[in-house]
Amino acid sequence: MAEVILTDVSKSFAADVALENVSMTVPNGSFVVLLGPTGAGKTTILRMVSGLDQPDQGAISIGGRDTAGLTPAQRDVAMVFQQYSLYPHLTVRQNLEFPLKSPILRTPQAEIDRKVGEVAEILQISHKLGNKATALSGGEMQRVSIGRALVRNPAVYLMDEPLSSLDAKLRSDLRIEIKSIQADSGATLLYVTHDQIEAMTMATHVGVLDNGKLVQFGSPREIYENPVSMYAASRLGQPRINLLPADVFAGAPHSATHIGLRPEQIVQGEGEESLVQRVEHLGDQTRLHLMFRSHNLITVTNSHTTLKRGDVVKIRPDKPFYFDANGARLA
Repeated sequence: MAEVILTDVSKSFAADVALENVSMTVPNGSFVVLLGPTGAGKTTILRMVSGLDQPDQGAISIGGRDTAGLTPAQRDVAMVFQQYSLYPHLTVRQNLEFPLKSPILRTPQAEIDRKVGEVAEILQISHKLGNKATALSGGEMQRVSIGRALVRNPAVYLMDEPLSSLDAKLRSDLRIEIKSIQADSGATLLYVTHDQIEAMTMATHVGVLDNGKLVQFGSPREIYENPVSMYAASRLGQPRINLLPADVFAGAPHSATHIGLRPEQIVQGEGEESLVQRVEHLGDQTRLHLMFRSHNLITVTNSHTTLKRGDVVKIRPDKPFYFDANGARLA
């Protein structure tokens, strides 16, 4: 497995800037999630690491080796695309076997059978091994696509929103399995998503991207608890962070324009009155939708709360985040 280093990487497509001076180190054996909305530059990074695209400037190295001029095969990476890419005339088993039968790997048949069996069981497609790829559902096709990467032992795994086409139950199951596989194998994995739950539950490191710029890189907990900007703070956390005018509560720094309050930064039972607009019972927790001085707030409370719509609850901020007019975090 290998460390991946991007140094001042930039990429444009005609007049559109996809990446601008991105520098980032993906540590050996880490699970790095690139997080951001559509157009942030996440997939562009994957394509350049894989060799499908080349940077306009900057350098990319894998395992200490400069990738300039190397083909995707020479880089020893395995990529899972957002849209499944299978050989339609082959069975599921043959699709999974295909990477292992390349002249480069020369994998013995017994080892192929073992790896295919293990991966098929993990992905819950053992009963589909004899089916043609065209006989599968979209979710099953994506699982086979993931499996074709997992059967290999590359320097780096690259995954571009691989779970987006799956149902919620399977997506939750495979989050656990992919993370377990990565942790057990010590694989280096670079994973693209816009799903903050995937980022929080799977990643050892998160890279937050905005319009082609890397705005923060660190552990999920670090970014959640110590965001550098209003944008970074809004990318992680469920429910999303509450962003309000800074003067809605007393005590804001002079240069602050916004206050950021995560659910646990809102103390209930003391402070100023707010109106309960909606109560969502989610089993292990209850979300309160509040109206405070004409601003909407979401916080969480005890799962056995008796609060209901129309009740009044007192609230106050506890160690909130403050941001300036440019969205930068204030100390």
